[in-house]
Amino acid sequence: QVQLVESGGGLVQPGGSLRLSCAASGSIFSIYAMGWYRQAPGKQRELVAVITSGGSINYADSVKGRFTISRDNAKNTVYLQMNSLKPEDTAVYYCHALVRVGSPLIDPGDYWGQGTQVTVSS
Repeated sequence: QVQLVESGGGLVQPGGSLRLSCAASGSIFSIYAMGWYRQAPGKQRELVAVITSGGSINYADSVKGRFTISRDNAKNTVYLQMNSLKPEDTAVYYCHALVRVGSPLIDPGDYWGQGTQVTVSS
């Protein structure tokens, strides 16, 4: 019903930058929030940043001042600009969206992308 396609991961040196993108498509009636989570080996998935349709933003403390989330509502796309990357930012990054599908009568549901690997290493 809804597909989230991520792009932009890769290998970068400490202090470098990457920009992740996630485009949502399908039978979308409305998107309430889009965001990014990450999961490092042996750790639980954690919230990185989220942005609502109204523009409210929340960041994990560990990325404040370094990462910036933004959203293009017309394109159903969310971006994550990651600067001053650290080795501890290494993880698989997952796009998430809270989407109402097809009709205003249907409750919104959670949708996830397939994940993109970000590796910060010299």
